[in-house]
Amino acid sequence: MRIPAHAVCTAIRDDIVSGFFGPGGRLTEEVLARRYGVSRVPVREALRTLESEGFVTTRRHAGACVAEPTEQEAADLLELRMLLEPLAASRAAHRRTEGHLKVLRGLVRLGQERARRGQGEDLRDLGAWFHETLAQASGSPGLIALLTQTRRKIAWMYAVEAPVRPAESWAEHGGIVDAVARGDADRARALTAQHAARATEAHRPRVRTPQPAVNMSSARH
Repeated sequence: MRIPAHAVCTAIRDDIVSGFFGPGGRLTEEVLARRYGVSRVPVREALRTLESEGFVTTRRHAGACVAEPTEQEAADLLELRMLLEPLAASRAAHRRTEGHLKVLRGLVRLGQERARRGQGEDLRDLGAWFHETLAQASGSPGLIALLTQTRRKIAWMYAVEAPVRPAESWAEHGGIVDAVARGDADRARALTAQHAARATEAHRPRVRTPQPAVNMSSARH
Protein backbone atom coordinates (compact mmCIF):
# COMPACT_ATOMS: atom_id res chain seq x y z
CA MET A 1 0.00 0.00 0.00
CA ARG A 2 1.43 3.33 -1.09
CA ILE A 3 1.16 6.16 1.43
CA PRO A 4 1.02 9.81 0.23
CA ALA A 5 4.14 11.83 1.01
CA HIS A 6 2.32 14.19 3.37
CA ALA A 7 1.32 11.23 5.57
CA VAL A 8 4.84 9.80 5.99
CA CYS A 9 5.38 11.50 9.35
CA THR A 10 2.11 10.11 10.70
CA ALA A 11 2.89 6.65 9.32
CA ILE A 12 6.33 6.47 10.91
CA ARG A 13 5.02 7.83 14.21
CA ASP A 14 2.21 5.26 14.22
CA ASP A 15 4.71 2.47 13.59
CA ILE A 16 6.85 3.71 16.48
CA VAL A 17 3.87 4.00 18.84
CA SER A 18 2.64 0.51 17.91
CA GLY A 19 6.09 -0.95 18.60
CA PHE A 20 6.78 -2.01 15.00
CA PHE A 21 9.98 0.03 15.25
CA GLY A 22 11.35 -0.67 18.72
CA PRO A 23 13.36 1.70 20.93
CA GLY A 24 16.92 2.05 19.69
CA GLY A 25 16.15 0.63 16.25
CA ARG A 26 17.72 2.36 13.25
CA LEU A 27 15.51 4.27 10.83
CA THR A 28 17.23 4.45 7.45
CA GLU A 29 15.80 6.75 4.81
CA GLU A 30 16.15 4.18 2.04
CA VAL A 31 14.25 1.44 3.83
CA LEU A 32 11.56 3.81 5.12
CA ALA A 33 11.05 5.26 1.63
CA ARG A 34 10.60 1.75 0.26
CA ARG A 35 8.19 0.78 3.06
CA TYR A 36 5.89 3.78 2.54
CA GLY A 37 6.26 4.06 -1.23
CA VAL A 38 7.70 7.58 -1.30
CA SER A 39 11.00 9.27 -2.09
CA ARG A 40 13.65 9.91 0.54
CA VAL A 41 12.92 13.65 0.71
CA PRO A 42 9.61 13.43 2.67
CA VAL A 43 11.15 10.70 4.83
CA ARG A 44 14.01 13.02 5.75
CA GLU A 45 11.57 15.81 6.61
CA ALA A 46 9.43 13.42 8.67
CA LEU A 47 12.43 12.22 10.68
CA ARG A 48 13.32 15.82 11.53
CA THR A 49 9.76 16.45 12.75
CA LEU A 50 9.73 13.25 14.79
CA GLU A 51 13.07 14.17 16.34
CA SER A 52 11.61 17.50 17.46
CA GLU A 53 8.70 15.58 19.02
CA GLY A 54 11.01 13.20 20.89
CA PHE A 55 10.21 9.99 19.00
CA VAL A 56 13.49 9.91 17.07
CA THR A 57 17.07 10.70 17.97
CA THR A 58 20.15 11.09 15.78
CA ARG A 59 23.27 9.20 16.80
CA ARG A 60 26.78 9.66 15.57
CA HIS A 61 27.77 6.95 13.08
CA ALA A 62 24.27 5.43 13.29
CA GLY A 63 21.97 8.14 11.97
CA ALA A 64 18.29 8.30 12.91
CA CYS A 65 17.12 5.84 15.56
CA VAL A 66 13.96 5.38 17.59
CA ALA A 67 14.35 7.20 20.90
CA GLU A 68 14.73 5.21 24.12
CA PRO A 69 12.75 7.05 26.81
CA THR A 70 13.68 6.50 30.43
CA GLU A 71 11.25 5.51 33.18
CA GLN A 72 11.50 9.04 34.55
CA GLU A 73 10.61 10.58 31.19
CA ALA A 74 7.58 8.30 30.98
CA ALA A 75 6.47 9.19 34.52
CA ASP A 76 6.91 12.89 33.75
CA LEU A 77 4.51 12.57 30.80
CA LEU A 78 1.76 11.15 32.99
CA GLU A 79 2.27 13.99 35.45
CA LEU A 80 2.17 16.51 32.62
CA ARG A 81 -1.11 15.11 31.35
CA MET A 82 -2.57 15.33 34.86
CA LEU A 83 -1.80 19.05 34.79
CA LEU A 84 -2.91 19.77 31.23
CA GLU A 85 -6.24 17.94 31.08
CA PRO A 86 -7.78 19.79 34.07
CA LEU A 87 -6.57 23.07 32.56
CA ALA A 88 -8.24 22.19 29.26
CA ALA A 89 -11.49 21.35 31.05
CA SER A 90 -11.52 24.61 32.97
CA ARG A 91 -11.00 26.60 29.77
CA ALA A 92 -13.66 24.56 28.01
CA ALA A 93 -16.16 25.68 30.65
CA HIS A 94 -15.81 29.22 29.29
CA ARG A 95 -15.04 28.60 25.62
CA ARG A 96 -17.00 25.52 24.55
CA THR A 97 -19.58 25.76 21.80
CA GLU A 98 -22.93 24.04 21.56
CA GLY A 99 -21.33 21.79 18.97
CA HIS A 100 -18.70 20.66 21.47
CA LEU A 101 -21.37 19.95 24.08
CA LYS A 102 -23.45 17.95 21.61
CA VAL A 103 -20.49 15.71 20.76
CA LEU A 104 -19.41 15.31 24.39
CA ARG A 105 -22.92 14.39 25.55
CA GLY A 106 -23.31 11.95 22.69
CA LEU A 107 -20.05 10.25 23.60
CA VAL A 108 -21.10 9.99 27.25
CA ARG A 109 -24.38 8.35 26.23
CA LEU A 110 -22.57 5.87 24.00
CA GLY A 111 -19.94 5.15 26.64
CA GLN A 112 -22.50 4.55 29.37
CA GLU A 113 -24.62 2.33 27.12
CA ARG A 114 -21.68 0.18 26.03
CA ALA A 115 -20.32 -0.01 29.57
CA ARG A 116 -23.69 -1.42 30.69
CA ARG A 117 -23.62 -3.96 27.86
CA GLY A 118 -20.04 -4.98 28.58
CA GLN A 119 -18.78 -3.80 25.18
CA GLY A 120 -15.39 -2.84 26.55
CA GLU A 121 -13.59 -3.11 23.22
CA ASP A 122 -15.22 0.15 22.07
CA LEU A 123 -14.71 2.15 25.27
CA ARG A 124 -11.03 2.99 24.78
CA ASP A 125 -11.65 4.66 21.42
CA LEU A 126 -14.69 6.48 22.80
CA GLY A 127 -12.64 7.69 25.76
CA ALA A 128 -9.89 8.99 23.50
CA TRP A 129 -12.49 10.78 21.36
CA PHE A 130 -14.04 12.30 24.49
CA HIS A 131 -10.77 13.74 25.76
CA GLU A 132 -9.77 15.01 22.33
CA THR A 133 -13.11 16.82 22.03
CA LEU A 134 -12.76 18.25 25.53
CA ALA A 135 -9.32 19.59 24.58
CA GLN A 136 -10.74 21.09 21.37
CA ALA A 137 -13.41 22.81 23.46
CA SER A 138 -10.68 24.65 25.38
CA GLY A 139 -10.22 26.91 22.37
CA SER A 140 -6.45 27.00 22.97
CA PRO A 141 -4.41 25.78 19.96
CA GLY A 142 -1.18 25.59 21.94
CA LEU A 143 -2.77 23.54 24.70
CA ILE A 144 -4.49 21.26 22.18
CA ALA A 145 -1.20 20.60 20.38
CA LEU A 146 0.64 19.90 23.63
CA LEU A 147 -2.05 17.50 24.82
CA THR A 148 -2.08 15.70 21.47
CA GLN A 149 1.67 15.17 21.54
CA THR A 150 1.58 14.11 25.20
CA ARG A 151 -1.12 11.51 24.55
CA ARG A 152 0.77 10.08 21.58
CA LYS A 153 3.90 9.62 23.65
CA ILE A 154 1.96 8.10 26.55
CA ALA A 155 0.41 5.60 24.11
CA TRP A 156 3.94 4.75 22.99
CA MET A 157 5.36 4.31 26.48
CA TYR A 158 2.42 2.69 28.28
CA ALA A 159 -0.16 -0.04 27.94
CA VAL A 160 -3.50 0.88 29.48
CA GLU A 161 -5.64 -1.63 31.33
CA ALA A 162 -9.41 -1.43 30.90
CA PRO A 163 -11.21 0.25 33.83
CA VAL A 164 -12.35 -2.22 36.46
CA ARG A 165 -15.65 -0.32 36.76
CA PRO A 166 -16.24 1.26 33.34
CA ALA A 167 -19.71 2.54 34.29
CA GLU A 168 -18.16 4.65 37.05
CA SER A 169 -15.53 5.97 34.65
CA TRP A 170 -18.24 7.12 32.22
CA ALA A 171 -20.23 8.63 35.07
CA GLU A 172 -17.14 10.74 35.75
CA HIS A 173 -17.10 11.79 32.09
CA GLY A 174 -20.73 12.82 32.45
CA GLY A 175 -19.98 14.91 35.53
CA ILE A 176 -17.21 16.73 33.67
CA VAL A 177 -19.55 17.55 30.79
CA ASP A 178 -22.23 18.84 33.18
CA ALA A 179 -19.69 21.18 34.80
CA VAL A 180 -18.45 22.40 31.42
CA ALA A 181 -22.04 22.99 30.25
CA ARG A 182 -22.79 25.09 33.36
CA GLY A 183 -19.63 27.14 32.87
CA ASP A 184 -18.28 25.97 36.23
CA ALA A 185 -14.55 26.08 35.51
CA ASP A 186 -13.45 25.19 39.05
CA ARG A 187 -15.61 22.07 39.20
CA ALA A 188 -14.65 21.02 35.67
CA ARG A 189 -10.98 21.30 36.64
CA ALA A 190 -11.45 19.38 39.92
CA LEU A 191 -13.46 16.54 38.37
CA THR A 192 -11.03 16.16 35.49
CA ALA A 193 -8.09 16.08 37.89
CA GLN A 194 -9.75 13.28 39.89
CA HIS A 195 -10.56 11.36 36.72
CA ALA A 196 -7.02 11.74 35.37
CA ALA A 197 -5.53 10.52 38.65
CA ARG A 198 -7.67 7.37 38.59
CA ALA A 199 -6.90 6.73 34.92
CA THR A 200 -3.16 7.01 35.58
CA GLU A 201 -3.32 4.00 37.90
CA ALA A 202 -4.26 1.81 34.90
CA HIS A 203 -1.06 2.64 32.97
CA ARG A 204 1.66 -0.01 32.80
CA PRO A 205 5.08 0.63 31.19
CA ARG A 206 5.55 -1.22 27.92
CA VAL A 207 8.46 -3.60 27.43
CA ARG A 208 9.70 -3.76 23.86
CA THR A 209 12.60 -5.42 22.09
CA PRO A 210 14.35 -2.99 19.69
CA GLN A 211 13.95 -3.94 16.03
CA PRO A 212 17.00 -2.87 13.96
CA ALA A 213 16.55 -1.41 10.51
CA VAL A 214 18.43 -4.27 8.83
CA ASN A 215 15.39 -6.48 9.46
CA MET A 216 12.94 -3.99 7.99
CA SER A 217 13.43 -5.05 4.38
CA SER A 218 11.08 -7.95 4.93
CA ALA A 219 8.44 -5.72 6.51
CA ARG A 220 4.94 -5.72 5.16
CA HIS A 221 4.05 -3.02 2.64
